[in-house]
Parts: sequence; structure tokens; C-alpha cells
Amino acid sequence: MTIDIDTTYGQINVSSEVIATIAGGAAVDCYGIVGMASQHQLKDGLTELLGRDNFGRGIVVHNEDDNLTIDMYIIVSYGTKISEVARLVQTKVNETIEQMLGIKIGAINIFVQGVRLKNGQMM
Repeated sequence: MTIDIDTTYGQINVSSEVIATIAGGAAVDCYGIVGMASQHQLKDGLTELLGRDNFGRGIVVHNEDDNLTIDMYIIVSYGTKISEVARLVQTKVNETIEQMLGIKIGAINIFVQGVRLKNGQMM
């Protein structure tokens, strides 16, 4: 799936994988985020911390009726206020995508898939 952006010089097509990569890069820069998690955690039964090259597996981009929605599956660090971390991620991702692509996002849904303890174990 691609997002089409019309300019005075022509049309720009941005793939959903590019949007997922931008969103993932913005998210992992936020305080309290350990990383992205697989969206299939419930099916797999394991919390898998994804590397920078696998952000697409932890982010789903929906574009219906020109309404862009991003679902993000994250892992937070223990001791952080999850609601504040999620709000920070939503704000940062929204600002980054709007700045880089010039498109508005309808919703950014955050799904906390796990908490990483100080000793590196996942809850």
C-alpha cells in the first residue's frame, strides 16, 4: 500500500514500509522506550524485541479513505509511567511524520507488548 502526495511538480508515492520505518525511528528515540515488539506476540507467545531493520513487523499502517492510522507495538522500560511514554511516542511520531512527509495522521494507536526489567528480562 502506498500513500499518494500530490505536488505542483507531480505525484509522490510513499510506501507504508517507509512510514513504518519513520515512525519506528521516532519512537525508539523517546525516553522510556526499549524498542518495538512483534505485533504477533499474542499468537507467538513471546515478546520479541525488534531491531532497527525490523520496525515494519512492529508497526501497522492503515490508509482508509485518506485517513492514515498507525498501530505501534512497543516495549517500555520498567519504572516509567506507561501513559506518559505512550503519549510522548504519539506526539513524537506525529510531529516527525508531519515534518518529513507533510501528511496528517488520523490516529496513532499504542499497544504496550511488554516491560523490560532492569536486569534485561521481559515481563
